[in-house]
Amino acid sequence: MRIVSVNSTMQITSAMKMVSAAKLKRAQDAITKMRPYANKLQEILSNVSSAEASSTYSQQRDVKNVLIVAITSNRGLCGGFNNNIIKEVRNMAKNETANVHILSLGKKAHDVFKRTTMHTDVFGEAPYHIFDHLNFNTSSAIANEIMSQFAAGKFDKVYIAYNRFKNAATQEPTVEQFLPVAPPAASNESNNATDYIYEPQKEQILEELIPRSLKVQLFKGLLDSWAAEQGARMTAMHKATDNAAALVKDLKLTYNKARQAAITGEILEIVAGAEALNG
Repeated sequence: MRIVSVNSTMQITSAMKMVSAAKLKRAQDAITKMRPYANKLQEILSNVSSAEASSTYSQQRDVKNVLIVAITSNRGLCGGFNNNIIKEVRNMAKNETANVHILSLGKKAHDVFKRTTMHTDVFGEAPYHIFDHLNFNTSSAIANEIMSQFAAGKFDKVYIAYNRFKNAATQEPTVEQFLPVAPPAASNESNNATDYIYEPQKEQILEELIPRSLKVQLFKGLLDSWAAEQGARMTAMHKATDNAAALVKDLKLTYNKARQAAITGEILEIVAGAEALNG
């Protein structure tokens, strides 16, 4: 019965591995194509904002309320994928002196922080189905809501916590500052920055460029998390399938030993009975 049960489990984990592998190919292609655009847009934003120009989304205020956007999956069976982000968010919440609010993009984070005793509040309802139809429009709607809350002064700083996809076996928990837009880091190559011609005005361009860059940044985080989830699930199901195969091998060995011992015992009883009759 255990052999049959483990075999059934092994078939399920093997099928889940193949499904995740198929999804991983699409997710990996999506994030691979997205990263160059997002990086170039961030580079342009840094160069443009290097000159002194104020924006609604670059205002530095006294930090009283912090929003952490925790990006996890809706389902489990993907190793430590979700736990790594949950642990990262908890550590941030414990070390933060301001009031911490959490926006959970994914059911796993929402289920954890909904019942937590930490000093955190769940920001609205978790959009459970964001990964069912993940596209730029759904991501932009969430980014717009976050930006409007920041502009209204409800939050003074916003972070994004997600798993960055490196390869199928490696996912790197990452925390990025979303708002306010951080000023460009000082660099020795600052003199080599691209010289732009602004038309019409730099301030007007920033008002258009910064919201677009923020939307792209959130969408990139979602795509990264989506690809990392498929890689983590594929790896976890691969290990589970291998463990099930090893367990079946051990169970069959134990089963055959017990069967052979039973057969040997029956033969000995037959021989002993025959000898007794002959005697």
